[in-house]
Amino acid sequence: MVGALLAGGMGSRMVGQGVSKPSVPLAGRPMIGWPLRALEVVCPRVAVVCKAATELPALPPGVERWNEPDEPRHPLTGIVFALERARADVLVCAADMPFADAGALRELIAAADLARSAVAVVADAGGRLEPALAVYRHGALRQLSGAVTGEPLTRTVESLEPVRVSLASEVVRSVNTPAQLADAATELAGPA
Repeated sequence: MVGALLAGGMGSRMVGQGVSKPSVPLAGRPMIGWPLRALEVVCPRVAVVCKAATELPALPPGVERWNEPDEPRHPLTGIVFALERARADVLVCAADMPFADAGALRELIAAADLARSAVAVVADAGGRLEPALAVYRHGALRQLSGAVTGEPLTRTVESLEPVRVSLASEVVRSVNTPAQLADAATELAGPA
């Protein structure tokens, strides 16, 4: 299984930071460094999937950069590209999910190991599907490639009838705004 960190978004809500969203400093490292480290712990091969113009911080040795197509700008583009490029099952995690730790990723992998016939195993937080934190089997590629581009990712992934893995909402939350960034920095820094 290949770990695919999705970093193709524009980060338009992270106004005023002066750097690309994956590079925004968060508790002593770039934001992308938090979920990237978790993927490195659980996957033998890890790639950052992003647009060619995406500015990334220096990646750890062995972590690949895969440039997805510039259009369409949709999270599905990164998932489909990761499946095509990996030619294997992928464990995807959004680059703005700093609380997605190795334990949560192992839960998804374990569920995928048990549900061999499922084409997708997706995080579920309080009944809400989080398709940017999931295992997608290579067999999902045909259905995902044929999905309507403008359709919400959640609806597309629901059509796969995924296995849902219940995870705490704290684990699957994204950091999208300066206020969320400040809160995450306080939390990740730990006790003073």
